[in-house]
Amino acid sequence: MKTFSIKRPDRAIAAQLQDKIDDLTKPKGSLGLLEETALRIGVIQQTLTPTLSKPYNLVFAGDHGIADEGVSATVKEVTRQMVYNFIGGGAGVSVFARQHNIGLKVIDSGVDHDFEGHPELVHKKIAFGTRNFLYEPAMTHEELHIALERGAEVVDDIHREGSNVVSFGEMGIGNTSCSSMLMTMLHNVPLEKTVGAGSGLDSKGVQHKFDVLTRAKANYKGDRSAFDIIAHFSGYEMAMITGGMLRAAELGMVILVDGFNITASLMAAAALHPEVLDYCIYSHKSNEGAHKLMLDILGGTPLLQLELRLGEGTGALVAYPILESAICMINNMSSFSTAKVTRSFN
Repeated sequence: MKTFSIKRPDRAIAAQLQDKIDDLTKPKGSLGLLEETALRIGVIQQTLTPTLSKPYNLVFAGDHGIADEGVSATVKEVTRQMVYNFIGGGAGVSVFARQHNIGLKVIDSGVDHDFEGHPELVHKKIAFGTRNFLYEPAMTHEELHIALERGAEVVDDIHREGSNVVSFGEMGIGNTSCSSMLMTMLHNVPLEKTVGAGSGLDSKGVQHKFDVLTRAKANYKGDRSAFDIIAHFSGYEMAMITGGMLRAAELGMVILVDGFNITASLMAAAALHPEVLDYCIYSHKSNEGAHKLMLDILGGTPLLQLELRLGEGTGALVAYPILESAICMINNMSSFSTAKVTRSFN
């Protein structure tokens, strides 16, 4: 059974980082979130000269039993079709990863399809889709332990390659239902505030989704522990992301958080180990309605607001150059003391 030991970064260095940022040739705070981002990365890495090395986006894919209830506007077969699109290089996440020179791994966590050992795919399949949580837990406790461990293994792989920054993406028709349930059950948020359109439901479809999830909540008979809630309502791909996040934090990596489903996986991770939040930077606010509330609950400030709701890690990839700019700022800008510039502003 995989266990995690995550230490909060020592905040003592934050004052030195802030002094360095304030001494750069600019008015204090004038570079806004770039300054906050540089400071946060410096605290995570415990250095005054932070770096970004071999960034990766890890896309985990899995199918969901709850999709059989018609909670998505998209048919389940699209999960496997999109996996082939990812590894073929034609998906949004694929082109943005190439654009920004970010490594991309696609992981089969539990897609309802036999990929027959495809060489471009990381094979971590637990089963051919989760069970339908309207009637029973999506996975057993043992399967959740396996998922957490396998997600951690993928992060170990990129860390051995020298990566110190990671984002996560997901593919799984029906997984916004999992995210809504995790948010509701872990933080006692009414379903009315957590259920949205997902991949494009109309108002009638959203109402049907709400009705199904209301029944699923009423049918839940578990012990209400975080671990049991995650096993009951999460998905294989989301649970592996949760494990990957926990391992990334344990290794002291920067975690660049994507949208609604990835933030739900982070909520699960934080319910198990709240220290994980200290390693997170929030890339954007999703156009999925409940995401703003998620960010408020976690205390996260998004770098971007572009009305994205695709998932896959696309928001994180689009935001990554902002991290690069923050690092460039703190490491390369002149200071007042070295540039012979009069400090005439605060």
